[in-house]
Amino acid sequence: MDYVLIVAGGKGLRMGTDIPKQFLLIEGKPVLMRTLEAFYTYNQDMHIILVLPHDQQVYWKRLCEEYRFSVPHQIADGGETRFHSVRNGLALVEEAGLVGVHDGVRPFVSQEVIARCYELARTEKAVIPVIKVVETVRRLTAGGSLTVDREQYRLVQTPQVFDVELLKRAYGQAYVPSFTDDASVVEALGVPVTLTEGNRENIKITTPFDLKVAAALI
Repeated sequence: MDYVLIVAGGKGLRMGTDIPKQFLLIEGKPVLMRTLEAFYTYNQDMHIILVLPHDQQVYWKRLCEEYRFSVPHQIADGGETRFHSVRNGLALVEEAGLVGVHDGVRPFVSQEVIARCYELARTEKAVIPVIKVVETVRRLTAGGSLTVDREQYRLVQTPQVFDVELLKRAYGQAYVPSFTDDASVVEALGVPVTLTEGNRENIKITTPFDLKVAAALI
């Protein structure tokens, strides 16, 4: 069975709005709906689990009625941190197979990237999409800053896809602040992750500027 956990816990603070960013409209449709549609388009048999703060779930259900949104999905309660939200979502994953974890505010992940991550994970067990750094990067030091070799770095995207048993085992660990994404949780077990090419349009919508870029992409 293929699963995906769509994690959406934003509060819209960087947007400067009272509406959580996952519910903002892009060309007439909420961001989160576009994200779920991307995975449903890839595989209509995929089990989609939406991890959403409990106090946002009634609003989400109203939006689904208003927009006649019919993509099948199950809802899990969000947690104190992203780590705890993913752990809550994993509790609803009952069968062996693959599970991806994807940011709810990344609606522009390509079908090719989704397919590549899941297909690679069938053999590699832990796969994350990345893109090259195209700008000059500097590292802050005690005396100022230094230019670093950008070829040594990659920007990480989602979906991050794993063997179900592996990810459940990883999330059985105690939380530490260094767990910034699912790959870091898996690596804490001593398990390496495989990198694959992401798509540059797969932006994470967190600021008003990102909304303008998203409208242009649509």
